Amino acid sequence: MTPELTILTYAALLQVAQMALTILFVDAQTGLAYGAGPRDVPHLKTGIAGRLDRALDNHYAALALFTIAVLVITLGDKSTPLTVTCAWTYLIARIIYVPAYISGIPYLRSLIWSMATIATVTMLVTALI
Repeated sequence: MTPELTILTYAALLQVAQMALTILFVDAQTGLAYGAGPRDVPHLKTGIAGRLDRALDNHYAALALFTIAVLVITLGDKSTPLTVTCAWTYLIARIIYVPAYISGIPYLRSLIWSMATIATVTMLVTALI
């Protein structure tokens, strides 16, 4: 398995951890009955529960693009020290993105998101070279 695929696996496990954390906070806010029910009426998630939910949504989008980058690198046999570094940068940025989002510090999460996105785009461009 390439290092990029290993890092992709870690990123998927991060998503599982984010899902579990989000569920805990959202259920604490909305109640177990709401979470176990059909949720026909949307419930506004606020505070940490809302931030965790939005961070999880962002992770879904970022992970999709990162997955494409890893697959292109792996299937194209384009793994290099640069792509491995980019993959680690993506993962580390996504890990620190969650507490940054929760903290609400202006521009911090945007900066971290940018680091992960630049790393992913670099992998994609590298695959084309």
